[in-house]
Amino acid sequence: MSMSPLLSVDNLSVSFADKQIVKNISFQLDRGKTLAIVGESGAGKSLLAQSILQLLPYPHAHHPTGEITLCGEPLVGKGDRVLEAIRGNKVGMIFQEPMTSLNPLHTVQKQIAETLLIHKGLAGKQAVERTLELLTLVGIDDPQSRLNAYPHELSGGQRQRVMIAMALANEPELLIADEPTTALDVTIQKQILALLKSLQESLNMGILLITHDLHIVKSIADDVLVMRHGEVVELQAKQALFDSPKEAYTQLLLDAIPRGEMPALAESEMLLSADNICVSFPLKKNFWGKVTHTLDAVKGVSLQIHKGETVAIVGESGSGKSTLAQAILQLGKSRGKVVFLGEQIDNIDHQALQRLRAKLQIVFQDPFASLSPRLCVGDIIAEGLEVHQPSLSTQQVEDKVRAVLLRVGLDEQSMSRYPHQFSGGQRQRISIARALILNPELIVLDEPTSALDRSIQKQILALLISLQQELALSYLFISHDLSVVKAISHRVLVMKSGEVIEQGTTNEIFNAAKEHYTQILLSSALP
Repeated sequence: MSMSPLLSVDNLSVSFADKQIVKNISFQLDRGKTLAIVGESGAGKSLLAQSILQLLPYPHAHHPTGEITLCGEPLVGKGDRVLEAIRGNKVGMIFQEPMTSLNPLHTVQKQIAETLLIHKGLAGKQAVERTLELLTLVGIDDPQSRLNAYPHELSGGQRQRVMIAMALANEPELLIADEPTTALDVTIQKQILALLKSLQESLNMGILLITHDLHIVKSIADDVLVMRHGEVVELQAKQALFDSPKEAYTQLLLDAIPRGEMPALAESEMLLSADNICVSFPLKKNFWGKVTHTLDAVKGVSLQIHKGETVAIVGESGSGKSTLAQAILQLGKSRGKVVFLGEQIDNIDHQALQRLRAKLQIVFQDPFASLSPRLCVGDIIAEGLEVHQPSLSTQQVEDKVRAVLLRVGLDEQSMSRYPHQFSGGQRQRISIARALILNPELIVLDEPTSALDRSIQKQILALLISLQQELALSYLFISHDLSVVKAISHRVLVMKSGEVIEQGTTNEIFNAAKEHYTQILLSSALP
């Protein structure tokens, strides 16, 4: 007699009010196997994952057809008591955007300990020991010092690792991983994937992997389900899908992996110069409020960006990449000299800095955290125009917003919708549109494509390159995705522990890296 599958989804549909979003999906997942669900943002991948744990906003969301069976038990329409016994116990879930999934008011220790207490009955010293074990397991350096940290005090990659630790805390039978390595640099990505494989083998755990990154699919999946517009395009064993996809759409996805590199840039005028930038954060204060321990996040970094140039900063999460970018933008306390458009901006007054901000924009790593949930998309994008170009008429503002939305691949109907109504990839495109609308000279791009599926990523990179050529734009590009860095950057800085350990042209770094650490980063990039 054959064993029943761990998870069975049969003819499942998801509707919101009268609109059907996910249509008649069927698949099975056996214990010890990994099924990858791939497709562009907006395909319905995350909705499908949330349906399995019945996390959708019922009754507004409902299932017109279908059933979900886990360990032989049907789940659709079950009460909270049954579902609570399953969530976090039989099933662990890693969400796409850790900043919105972690409680901002609780420390790392408290959040993991809560999971251990509810499902394993662990408390006190046992809970602390298990928490440290989990944090070490997912590659967090010096986990003891992170126990009392809050989510906002961690880098994007560190937050994602905390999420993974929480999901694995109770050794679940099924792990649903929604973009589990989106925010992680390549070395940690490789470690996390190896960790998931090893846990899968030891626990005989099934993994449902939702991703747009086909490199990851190739390295970890057994079978692949391709989705588009809420429907299954094809379902095949991994090797068969990569070798001979049946559908043209699947071939399109396979062809969308970034390749190539930027041509060398001719000498041009200096746009931005940062000299000896240092950033420290207080870690501990004494009884009188005096800081006794600090974390040196950025240590004496200098860089230059020329007009029309893309400078990339690479390094592991927590290396200081985003902190350096924020210091250059004067978004936090820092030391050092920053000159932009010939003007020193590290010591100018607020009004003068405000005037320059129109020319100096940023696209953040986590679009959900950086877009106001209270404003519709049209208002979010128009906000900069209201500050910097208040003389524009309502019609002129609308025209500009509409044009920039179309430019990043969104339709004009998006103007009246809210951020939560978009997929992660679509939200990042809104962030890019918001930065572009003021016609800046320099855009700081902090992991701008990490939330995008590969085909949209390719389009966005092409868009950024064409805008750069048209408008002589400059980019400071922060990323852990080395194929993207190679495709868009002219020069690369490699950071480790707050310092630049190597820099050079893209060609020099990728083909003749001198530092051992840089070579490790390059060799860790998934093939």
